Amino acid sequence: MPSSTDNAALSTHAPTSSRSEAPLHIRIVPHLDSQRSLVFDIIERDIAQGEVLKIGRFTDKCMSLTRITFKSKVVSRGHAEIWTENNKFYIRDIKSSSGTFLNHVRLSAPNQASRPCELKDGDIVQLGVDYHGGSQEIYRCVRMRIELNRHHMNNRMTYSLNTFQTLRNLTTPPNNISVLDDAMHQEEANRTQLHIEECCICLYAIAPFQALFVAPCSHTFHYKCLRPLLVNYPGFLCPLCRNYADLDASVAVETADVSLRKSP
Repeated sequence: MPSSTDNAALSTHAPTSSRSEAPLHIRIVPHLDSQRSLVFDIIERDIAQGEVLKIGRFTDKCMSLTRITFKSKVVSRGHAEIWTENNKFYIRDIKSSSGTFLNHVRLSAPNQASRPCELKDGDIVQLGVDYHGGSQEIYRCVRMRIELNRHHMNNRMTYSLNTFQTLRNLTTPPNNISVLDDAMHQEEANRTQLHIEECCICLYAIAPFQALFVAPCSHTFHYKCLRPLLVNYPGFLCPLCRNYADLDASVAVETADVSLRKSP
């Protein structure tokens, strides 16, 4: 377990601004480590050098793109802040009562500001601690995973047309008998070249007439096998690639926008 001094930034002065540099990107997703994890909407921001994101409890009075809020009573109104400096991300506690934790290490004592600590891609940040066991969502702490500057992963994480086409061929029933005959002959001809995908949970084959779950990262599972992992719905963490997805995200895509051609 890393110590707080391992993460402490060498600079303790106030963040300086350099607006001429390109903004850095941060994506904040829920860290699903238990059935009582607080699920919130995915947060994405482009932060200019020196810009500060204020983190605190949700109120109707303060709505701003430079403020991130959570509906939890264990989060202080002014809890922590994240900013960029010299192309790096930093976080500090700003005198919260219930504490800010970076990779399970508390940054400061109650009601005391912490030193700046550098954020790394994949870090886990926790705001506060569960109250009354976290039996109600409003008394749960906020656990989140930090993803930094992952623009280069967008193309790889988009829905795979190859996977889409494979599942479409696998599960779409033929329209008539002649098509069925052609399909059977084609299947026999390609049997030696057929790749059967397996569900990584049960290790049995993914086959026609099964209820399947296709994650946004395009990994495919039997729905029966995956259902126990949906306890934090609509939050979903892929058991293979650990990519987080919001299962309630919009699916409004026009048919004309979906190409059925296989990607190269």
